Order: sequence, then structure tokens, then C-alpha cells
Amino acid sequence: MQNAAIVSVGASAPERRITNQYFNDLLGEDVDTWLRTNVHIYERRWCAPDESTADLCERAARQALDRAGIAAADLDLIVLATDTPEYISPSTAAIVQHRLGAKNAGTFDINTACAGFVTALDIGAKYIRADERYRHVLVIGGYAMSKHLNMSDKKTVTLFADGAGAAVLRAESADKGGGFLGSELRTMGQYADWMGIYAGGAHQPVDAGVLSRHEHQLQFVRKFPPELNAETWSDMVRALCARIGVKPADVQHFFITQININSIWDTLDRLEIPRERATTIMHHYGYTGSACIPMALNEAWENNRIKPGDLCFFIGSGGGLAFASAAFRWG
Repeated sequence: MQNAAIVSVGASAPERRITNQYFNDLLGEDVDTWLRTNVHIYERRWCAPDESTADLCERAARQALDRAGIAAADLDLIVLATDTPEYISPSTAAIVQHRLGAKNAGTFDINTACAGFVTALDIGAKYIRADERYRHVLVIGGYAMSKHLNMSDKKTVTLFADGAGAAVLRAESADKGGGFLGSELRTMGQYADWMGIYAGGAHQPVDAGVLSRHEHQLQFVRKFPPELNAETWSDMVRALCARIGVKPADVQHFFITQININSIWDTLDRLEIPRERATTIMHHYGYTGSACIPMALNEAWENNRIKPGDLCFFIGSGGGLAFASAAFRWG
């Protein structure tokens, strides 16, 4: 039998930096203090007008491929997670496949919002485990939410940003005992209309009237229970630990959705885990949705924090509400 191992990572962010002072000036009030104190965001990156999701994904993918030491033609599958796609149709994965020259790779997009990258990791790993023809799978999380922000909405415009992260999964012998260990997906569909981009699809096609009502832009419709993420994330960690026969204290690295640093800390406190085991990147990149977890993984990898044999947990959540967890033993 074969299993899936993460053999390389890559990340990309736009060059355009937006500091908190930009929003002080835009909104005419001090939002910098709240952002620094409550969510630890100091700046973020936004796409240039001629830059979009596929551009960010392509750059992250090329870095991951280079670090893996493989050519794009070696890829068997590309799974791209985003809820800010290049188009409604065709898929963003197909665009990236062509740009990379990954002529032998099948492709598809998935949309579980900000839980997308972990969901894509789960899918990619299971393709490798289920079918010996899949040797190399490229998993990408891409986000260009700046294209969908209402510049007068303080609740969203100050938080959301753009980026991409990628990981190469490779088939290895299951006898090694590393790589993919387990996963879980959950959904709380009762929250589907609480946050999202509600125009542009079949239910509400975009027209001039919709544009004037901002329904083509990201909206927080209702406030989520503040404890929801921490409760669900900590429960998913315990469930995943029970499934693979470890304790939370045995996990060296937690890569968790970067929407709110206090939710991350609350999760680790509930698990009695040192807070420094979670890599956080929102400070200089803002909230990058389906890209934030692979970007955090890239941050840890580039700083040599991950060692062979380390146990890594990935915990994602996003609109839907969708939740995903996955455990990997680093090779």
C-alpha cells in the first residue's frame, strides 16, 4: 500500500502592502488600535488591479514544485481550493495547470471556503492512498478576497487579504508510518446565510441592481457565536487524536485558520497546549482564507521549525460553515 506525504510547500502574496493606517484614513477613525489589540493584524497584502487568484496560485505552485525537485509534467492531479475563483466556470485549477505545463495532471476546484486547503489535502491524500496511478498531487489554496470587499464596510475590509499556498503530496510506502494519518470533515449548514458572497451564482445572477446593493461583495450578515470556532476546533483535535491514537500534547505543530488569533489561543488553552505550537501569519498578511493554512505551513518550513517525525495538525474553518481537520507525520 502507498500513503501520501507532504514533500514540499510554497507560498505567494501580492507585493502591494496595505497598512492599518490606510484604513484610519479611509474610514476616518482609529481602527489600527482595535486590529492590533484584538486580531493582531498590522498589515495585509492586496492584489494589483491586473492580478488575481490564478496568478497567486501559479507562483505558489512553482515554488512548491521547485522545492520538491519535480517537473510540472510529473503531476498526476491538481486540487485547487478557493472561494474567489478566476471565473465561475471554467475552474481555476485548469488555468493553473495550463500555465504550469502540467500536461499529465487532471484538475478540479473545490469550494469549502476557508476550510478549503485542508479539505483539498484530505482529497489529495486519499487519491494517492486509493489508486497507485497517483504519485504526485499538487494541492493549492488561493484567495483574492480584496476583489470582493465593500470599501465602506469596516467589518470586512480591514480583515481580508490575498495570498496562495501550495503543497506537493507524493506517494510513499505506507510501511514508513509517516505521511497522512487521518482526517475529518464537518459542516454546519444552518450558518450558510450568515456570511458569504451571495450574488453571481444561479440563485442571484449579477446585474446592475445587485451591484448597487453590494450583494456581489463579501458580507457578514449575522454575528457568529464567539466561542464557535474554538469549541469546534478543540473538539476536532480531540477526535482526530483519538482516531490516530495520540494525545493533543503529542502534536508538535498546529496550523489553524487565521481569522482571529484569540480563537487559536483559546483552542490551545482548552487543549492545555503551549500557544507557540501554532504558527500565526495574520500579523503581516491579514486574513487569507483558504490560503492562510498553507502560508503558515510555509512560514514554519522556511524557518526550519518542522523536523522529521513531527506530528502536524491542520484545522480549517470557513463559510458554510465548513470545518476540516487532517493529521500528517512529517517525513
